[in-house]
Amino acid sequence: MSPTFPPFRRRAPWWGGDLQTIRNVVTGYMPDLSAYPQQNLRLSMQDSSGDMLVASLHSGQADRPLAVLIHGLTGTHDSSYIRATALALLAAGYPVLRLNLRGAGETAPVSRERYHAGRSQDLRDALSGLDPALLCNGLVLVGYSLGGNMLLKFLAEDSGGLPLRAGVSISAPIDLAASSRQFLKPRNFLYHRWLLARMQQETLDNPTLSGAERQAISESRSVYAFDDRFVAPRNGFQDAEDYYQQCSALGFLHRIGVPTLAIHAADDPWIPVAAYRDFDWAGNPALKFLLSPGGGHVGFHDGDATAWHDRCLLAFFNSLSD
Repeated sequence: MSPTFPPFRRRAPWWGGDLQTIRNVVTGYMPDLSAYPQQNLRLSMQDSSGDMLVASLHSGQADRPLAVLIHGLTGTHDSSYIRATALALLAAGYPVLRLNLRGAGETAPVSRERYHAGRSQDLRDALSGLDPALLCNGLVLVGYSLGGNMLLKFLAEDSGGLPLRAGVSISAPIDLAASSRQFLKPRNFLYHRWLLARMQQETLDNPTLSGAERQAISESRSVYAFDDRFVAPRNGFQDAEDYYQQCSALGFLHRIGVPTLAIHAADDPWIPVAAYRDFDWAGNPALKFLLSPGGGHVGFHDGDATAWHDRCLLAFFNSLSD
């Protein structure tokens, strides 16, 4: 069945994309999941690194698919938006897995490497390592920002036999080069400085870095330089442009065969809307696209206790079983 999505309605005092984006930080919003006991999992990567991803699993109803939540750049499985979606899904009966990407949060002490926008094999390894009993009703996946780009790339690739039922991306930078340029605009100076500092701190905590890598990270004065001087060479790309070209979800959308919902806001200050508007969504029947006039970056606060994007993804997932 085709889901019915609620309209997004702007509300005071969160006018505009910037206030929508920073609302959770300003208010200190951190959803309480204590009513839903969790089990901590360690999921091994299938390369030669010995790295593991750490995740928190919450049980749900026996007939619901497992919902896997994938955070964005400098986020963790405890980011407020991850916890908010988990709360909405758990209240609806879904079992939920909150996943830390490689090198993020609780995964940092058990990882030599670090996630990036195209590291979809990590997601495949983590899901393949789950107890098969958790997959008996299939998987629904939700990715935010950079994690959303990773998810869309993953959905377009060979799933390795995983029972994928649906995916949702929220505020994903589907054109990585355009998003990197967006941060260089003067209006995004404070965002850029904040994000770059978090990226540098998160990465420098890795004890396996060489002296040259530490210098490259510390001397980077932009997200682009960070990607060009560290992310690209560390992960086998020629440079930042090669990394962006190979990993941007925009080049993979036409290959997705799993029912997938992409959610984006026209006033997102971080991710340009042009790539979303230019893509032929109707050309792939597996895709649905929701473009809201407001909502900022992973914001979508419209007055309801549950954020608009969470209500939309619930409607989308519920429609699969109607």
